[in-house]
Amino acid sequence: MDYHLSADLTGQANHLGVTIEADIIKQKQPENNGGYNALKFGKTHPKVYSELTSDHPIDLTRYQVLNCYNGRAGLINSGGGSGQNDFAQAVRTAVINKRAGGMGLISGRKTFQRPMKEGVKLFHAIQDVYLEKEITIA
Repeated sequence: MDYHLSADLTGQANHLGVTIEADIIKQKQPENNGGYNALKFGKTHPKVYSELTSDHPIDLTRYQVLNCYNGRAGLINSGGGSGQNDFAQAVRTAVINKRAGGMGLISGRKTFQRPMKEGVKLFHAIQDVYLEKEITIA
């Protein structure tokens, strides 16, 4: 398994960024957990895996937010690489980020490497997630 998107390892990177006084932390959304255990590197408490997170994407992203001094520095997630289902993937990422307590989504290639009308439509789809009052913290 590839742990470069592990919640515990990316969370540690988030914590370091906030510690050096970053105002915003940009991170890919986590896809798994248990990086410390797999790499046998670093120390963390077993409750990180048994009680403080689950395998649900919102919980994994919430763990990233918690490592941003409980959201004092805003977490923005990247929208992922360009490819198939860009609109659905970007909206899903935005919903997960918002429900986890994050502050936004960064989008680059997905929007800027397409015709302007399509790019604007994608930006609006992402923006609509953050404006929608019914999408709340989980």
